[in-house]
Amino acid sequence: MTSDRQPQTAQPNSQPAAERASIGLTAVIVAVTREVPRVLVVRRLTHDLATPQQQASGDWDALPFGPFAPERHRTLEQGLRRWVTELTGLPLGYVEQLYTFGDRYRDLREVDGEPRVVSVGYIALTREAPLSGSGAAEWHDWYSYFPWEDWRDGRPSMIGRILLPALERWAAHDADRDPDLAAQRHDRVHTTFSPDDDTWDYERVLERYELLYEAGLVAEAPRDRAVLAKLAQNGTLPADVAGLWSGPAQPDALAATGIPMAQDNRRILAAALGRVRGKLKYRPVVFDLLPPQFTLFQLQRLVEALSGVRLHKQNFRRLLIAGGLVEPTGALEVRTGGRPAELYRFRREILRERAAAGVGLPTIRITE
Repeated sequence: MTSDRQPQTAQPNSQPAAERASIGLTAVIVAVTREVPRVLVVRRLTHDLATPQQQASGDWDALPFGPFAPERHRTLEQGLRRWVTELTGLPLGYVEQLYTFGDRYRDLREVDGEPRVVSVGYIALTREAPLSGSGAAEWHDWYSYFPWEDWRDGRPSMIGRILLPALERWAAHDADRDPDLAAQRHDRVHTTFSPDDDTWDYERVLERYELLYEAGLVAEAPRDRAVLAKLAQNGTLPADVAGLWSGPAQPDALAATGIPMAQDNRRILAAALGRVRGKLKYRPVVFDLLPPQFTLFQLQRLVEALSGVRLHKQNFRRLLIAGGLVEPTGALEVRTGGRPAELYRFRREILRERAAAGVGLPTIRITE
């Protein structure tokens, strides 16, 4: 028996570009080397979702990123792993989905009618390794993107000297015209960039970056504003976007707020940093960044690098041992001088013994 149905050929997508979306995969890959938390960035992308600048080795650091291809990638995670290997030569171990980033105009080509790019973000923790691949990849200090987040030597002077004054000027801008808005902004400033050391919340990394962006105090803000001005000229700029950056230009502050990144990549990185810091309290993520045997001093310094604050040495060690997270190996670290330090290992049994198995940070103290 034969069928008279004719084989169907694929039809071109007639839906307007402005009503379509492309799916991308973005990786935040973190290592800690010599007490410096590092993130993997690329300077060159050659796939279809790359901008012309990125295809020509652009000036803006970018997170490893590539399009999801349903015909080649069985899962989103598989696609991410393939892109990271292709761009950096780095095979990934454990990865975790972070968030889906799909705000309007996060890829500024949308202004010109191109499809919106929705990116699924992932976090991977690893030990630093040599790089290869097509992306001109490099390891960078993540505090070079967020210099206000590193409190290991005390409160960064730039907060009181540059950021808070600039944010207060932004909050007070047009206060006579809209006092309620000025009051809301003032509250946000003092909630996210608390002038009181004791109430600084080290997990609110994303909120702080977004506030600086809205106030026009990071380099991505004037870059994006210049492109979106096209829409403002013809009256098609959405109200939720038009309300951004309504404040005074402050170039001195803008120059002090870290290295900018491509598109909204610094926002993605801020979300990842906040997630990692939060997980320190309830998941043993730090052990993915350590060798199988380590000293308690090495572990403490690693936790301090990620959290951005110093810890009380004795309380931290007491917490680790009492919580059953580590156990002694019976071996000592070989040093050229000084007293040998005992080596420990992570007790993987803790993952079966209790659900929340982080190092915990109840004894954090910000030291001078």
